[in-house]
Amino acid sequence: MSPTPDASGMNVISGTSATLPARPDLDDKQNSLVRRFMVGLFVGVPMLALAAAIPFAWGWGLGWHDVVIAAVFYWISGLGVTVGYHRYFTHGSFKAKTGLRVAMAVAGSLAMEGPVITWVSDHRRHHKYSDREGDPHSPWRYGDDAKALAKGLLHAHMLWLFDPNRTSQQKFSPDLLADSKIKKVDALFGPLVLVSLVLPAMIGGLWGMSWHGAITAFFWASLVRVTLLHHVTWSINSICHTFGSKDFEARDRSRNVSWLAIASFGESWHNLHHADPTCARHGALKGQIDQSARVIWAFEKLRWAYDVRWPEEARLNAKRPATATRSLGGMTRRGDKSVKQPKTADRAAA
Repeated sequence: MSPTPDASGMNVISGTSATLPARPDLDDKQNSLVRRFMVGLFVGVPMLALAAAIPFAWGWGLGWHDVVIAAVFYWISGLGVTVGYHRYFTHGSFKAKTGLRVAMAVAGSLAMEGPVITWVSDHRRHHKYSDREGDPHSPWRYGDDAKALAKGLLHAHMLWLFDPNRTSQQKFSPDLLADSKIKKVDALFGPLVLVSLVLPAMIGGLWGMSWHGAITAFFWASLVRVTLLHHVTWSINSICHTFGSKDFEARDRSRNVSWLAIASFGESWHNLHHADPTCARHGALKGQIDQSARVIWAFEKLRWAYDVRWPEEARLNAKRPATATRSLGGMTRRGDKSVKQPKTADRAAA
């Protein structure tokens, strides 16, 4: 595989084989064997739980208590990643008061996708080199023929987590390293993982006043919930850079995948996100469901968040092809004034 310059002069990954060279933006200290084993444990065990989910549900122990607990923890941890880790910490789509900032870091940690500073560093690196040499999880890493793409999709979906080269936090997240409160949350990732696994079981056991309730809640609201959330998140890295529609011009191969929108809290409107990364709303066109944007909107109304970077109509129109027909939906901004579409359209887009 050899990099070839595109129109912007950046190196684009092409060819069919080879390993990407180490970069100065990687940490000199490679992942330890223990760390890679822990990644495998966090990835593999929940996957086995998900594989057993259907026969388990048919034979023994899925109740509405389990569904409610799983849904609540999926919502909290999932939004912790999408609103907190991603739109706030990585891209600064809005500013937040201290309590909200810490709460988002804690909620994101409950998703068990890595400590906040590690997650943010990897994602900032992804945006700097998106679908080019240096991108930690591009599905186009090995080329664009069928065999290479199949290999690339698997790499982008989960195998990149085992890459021994670690993203340099000093280069990509100096702001978070300088934030004492966020550094404390980052250091508490291990205990927060334990909370994410044990608390649903405790709630299930107390709710049903039985060990049976604790075991079924642990299975569904801990293991299966984490597995589903992991694969939805990883699908943004793999599927949303390979298949789907394109409404905006971006320098990479980011796409929109509508059927992932609800499960991903709006993250699968990935094309706009890469066209305008700091925008607080990813699903800006009419009819695009973006739950994360609605949560940010609620934070703004509660005055927990401010300086929200809502879609700017003129900026987004400049990134759209001349053949585009769908109108912007929800919240847009013209100059210093935010403009809201009619309520019916806003509800449909939110």
